[in-house]
Amino acid sequence: MPLDASRNSLVLPLLGLLVEQPSHAYDLTTRLSERYTHLPATRSTVTSLLKALERADLVTSRTPERVGRRPPRTVYELTETGMADFRTKIEAGLREALPASTDFVMAVAYAGALSPDDVLSILDARADRLGQELAALQGLPDGVSEVHMLEVTYWRAVLAAEIAWIETLASRIRTHDIDWPEGTAP
Repeated sequence: MPLDASRNSLVLPLLGLLVEQPSHAYDLTTRLSERYTHLPATRSTVTSLLKALERADLVTSRTPERVGRRPPRTVYELTETGMADFRTKIEAGLREALPASTDFVMAVAYAGALSPDDVLSILDARADRLGQELAALQGLPDGVSEVHMLEVTYWRAVLAAEIAWIETLASRIRTHDIDWPEGTAP
């Protein structure tokens, strides 16, 4: 876990799950594991992150409650500050995350928390930036065999695929082919 807990890749999906409903650490760990199998999430990590998020006033905890024979569990919910930070993290992930990274995937997962116009603006700028990066990768250095530059051809394919995906998504948002949630203006 990074020294700055807010930079942990689990924070955005944790906040997103709390937008859906207040939850306790065990439930959040289970939902993270079921929904995002590519993210390693342990209950101890989730509990530590929730405590750090509470210290940062992004979440608040309720008095622990006992349900049946289970041990008392502390339920967490998002604060107004947490909701604003959630949206800021989505914007930053869409704008700045590395191509094909977990941070970009998590930002995409919760893009519906932003207005469609904001998402379009961010995605259009991202596609332009990635297009410039792709254009700069054309050709191989003189005298270098392709076998020694396979990572360049791989990265070109990654960039081209992400640009194509972004352009398709942006087109679908513009044509209202995606049902966007109401009231998503930040």
